[in-house]
Amino acid sequence: MPGDTDIATVGALLGDERRCRILLALDDGRALPASRLAAEAGVSAATASSHLGKLREGGLVTVETHGRHRFYRLAGPHVGRLLEAMVALAPPRPVTSLREGTRARALRRARTCYDHLAGELGVGIMRHLVDAGLLAGGDGRRDPADPPVGFGQDVDYRFTGAGDAWLDDLGVRLAPGRRAVRYCVDWTEQAHHLSGAAGAGILARLVELDWVRRAPKDRAVTVTDAGRAGLARTFGL
Repeated sequence: MPGDTDIATVGALLGDERRCRILLALDDGRALPASRLAAEAGVSAATASSHLGKLREGGLVTVETHGRHRFYRLAGPHVGRLLEAMVALAPPRPVTSLREGTRARALRRARTCYDHLAGELGVGIMRHLVDAGLLAGGDGRRDPADPPVGFGQDVDYRFTGAGDAWLDDLGVRLAPGRRAVRYCVDWTEQAHHLSGAAGAGILARLVELDWVRRAPKDRAVTVTDAGRAGLARTFGL
């Protein structure tokens, strides 16, 4: 008969800074090779392989094999939510260089939260959808019953008829078998951003339009020149 949950097992996995760097590198939902993750963690390929093995055994990452190459990704959005909650609780690193300050500002402006947009951009898109009557059920603000970060539970957002038409016009495709609308409490903005199939679909479409581009090494997202015009026209941003 199993006993109480052993959170110390997960805590031990997350207690190593190099493993945390690997997990954060995967927090945008992409699958990355071990060589890239070794560089992110600042360790050798053999050391990265050892850390990845422990993360696999702990159920935090999975591996995909393509020919001779192995790619790693988070085991699912539940791991992304765990990381976001930890980011919100963890003390900030001191900014000791212009590069680190630039990166911190970029993450606050626009970043991925697993497979959808977060930061000022993600919250701005959510606010537009609510204000334009495309998304009903809430006002985009953090509810008193919401957690300080992670998936919210108490606001029943749903797209209106106009919202469904808007998604079609923009060319957003929703993954079948997945809840269309969920929301997260954004840890930097303390407001709601859109997740679920719609959140993932909007990010995928904006990348497809080349309005936003994922940063090669972290969760930051940059807005292109075409994106500035498109986001202003589509979301009033």
